[in-house]
Amino acid sequence: MLETEINPNDLKWHSEIEAAQIVSNPNVINWNDEADLVVIGLGGAGIAAANEALDQGYSVIGIDKTSGGGATARSGGIFYAGGGTPIQKEAGVEDSVENMFNYLIQETGDIVKDSTLKKFCETSSENTQWLMDNGVQFNSQYYQTKTSYPGAGYFLYHSDNSLVPSYMEKASPAPRGHRGYEEGPFKPIGVGGTIFYPLKKSAISKGLKIFPQTEARSLVISTEGRVLGIKALMLPSGKIAEKHKKLMSKAETFQMLIPQNMPGAFIPQFIGKIYVNRAQKIEKNYREVVHIKANKGVCLSAGGFIFNREMVEENAPKYKDGMPLGTSHDTGSGIRLGQSVGGKTDHMNRVTAWRMINPPMAFAQGLVVNKEGERFGNEMVYGATLGDAMCEDHDGKAYLILDQELFAQAKEEAAVALPFQRDSARVLMYFNAKKRKTLQELSKIYHIPEDSLADAVKKYNAAARSETSCEFQKNSKDMKELKAPFYIMDISIDSAMAPLPCLTLGGLKVNEETGEVLNQSNVEIPGLYAAGRTAVGICSNIYVSGLSVADCIFSGRRIGQNLN
Repeated sequence: MLETEINPNDLKWHSEIEAAQIVSNPNVINWNDEADLVVIGLGGAGIAAANEALDQGYSVIGIDKTSGGGATARSGGIFYAGGGTPIQKEAGVEDSVENMFNYLIQETGDIVKDSTLKKFCETSSENTQWLMDNGVQFNSQYYQTKTSYPGAGYFLYHSDNSLVPSYMEKASPAPRGHRGYEEGPFKPIGVGGTIFYPLKKSAISKGLKIFPQTEARSLVISTEGRVLGIKALMLPSGKIAEKHKKLMSKAETFQMLIPQNMPGAFIPQFIGKIYVNRAQKIEKNYREVVHIKANKGVCLSAGGFIFNREMVEENAPKYKDGMPLGTSHDTGSGIRLGQSVGGKTDHMNRVTAWRMINPPMAFAQGLVVNKEGERFGNEMVYGATLGDAMCEDHDGKAYLILDQELFAQAKEEAAVALPFQRDSARVLMYFNAKKRKTLQELSKIYHIPEDSLADAVKKYNAAARSETSCEFQKNSKDMKELKAPFYIMDISIDSAMAPLPCLTLGGLKVNEETGEVLNQSNVEIPGLYAAGRTAVGICSNIYVSGLSVADCIFSGRRIGQNLN
């Protein structure tokens, strides 16, 4: 029996992934196809692994529940890179490998070895050039001030906390958010597809064979424990597959229409579920079992598990009320496949929660307190840093406090922000904000201790007037003395009008030199690799914008370079 921490027979498995098929001889399997590398999940990590393996002369088959893209294609299209990338140099920005490392070590902690983080930084510029060589475009138009996402026309920016004073003590700030670039019909655009689709096109041109609408259900392993291939369920191509594709497209359109924890969300969710049920009926009636042999290895790159609510509640209950971010196929299937053959997981409790309050900048100039009325950080930090502190240390509760002047300023700034930034800010202001003449009245709305709130505002105002230093090192120019009347907005994880996007960061533990999955004894499982959010990686401690995509490219290429 395989040594596993959890297996398909456990009640807490919460997955359709099946137990591994163990064979004494690979020839007993009637293989439908074969390749050197079989990639399960063609998102950012999977397509990077495929491209690199093809560059090394290996044959590759990629399978995906859809046609590929994953969370990378749905992302904001940010690739985190530094150390002197071609784009940084073009913008006249100075950065070094050492400086990048000194910054990132503050974010990653001990999530990976220092040597791994150093290698990530050392290869960052190379990986940027590799993306460009494979058709990805970037642009050096530099947005120099703090923002969570740059406006139209800007493609290089500070996507992290590098402009926050406490981080600047150890590393000089440098813009490392490289936004994918594409000429649009009206103006240049930059979203996740600008990174993924050129890589997909490049891989196909090199010989990548794709099995779309195909779901891996189990691994095939030898009696010695080597992974030999996979068993999958595949829809035959043709009219049935096209009908299934259209149904799933409609389902996702409705399911992503309104955040799940907003009022009225059950309506589009219900409609979306109808289309899902129809698609699943097609799957039940028409999918065929196929076996695909992997001569060198299987790459697990099927994303995280944020859409598997049972797994979230089991592993990261603090985030169960968050809004899932990614795709509906982020169900933990890749992680479960690894666990089915003894793969070890780590940091399954780590989830990034983006509490973005900038833009509008006026929000970040305000004051954030917990349910006890205590301020707990610098409001200028990147949204994931704020969300992490809120969820991990303050029971997921936080409230944003502004005064009349900041509230009016926020309205003006929101009007010129990007549509998704504008709309979320307006919803927060028009449907969440509550106005009161005094702090005493304000505190009663959410049962915040009046004395604590008054003390927090007093200290904040003193720092804003430069009479005292800010305990969280917020620059006085980024603060404003708050005067009555006051506004309060609920930005907690369970706030109905301020959904908190969440993405899982933990996964399978891997050899950081090769990407091979480790078993319970920290020994490599032959023929099994993992990358992206299926594996523990660079961003598994905390997220900064673009770091997950960068880790996908880094960890995916690592597999292609180390097949044995």
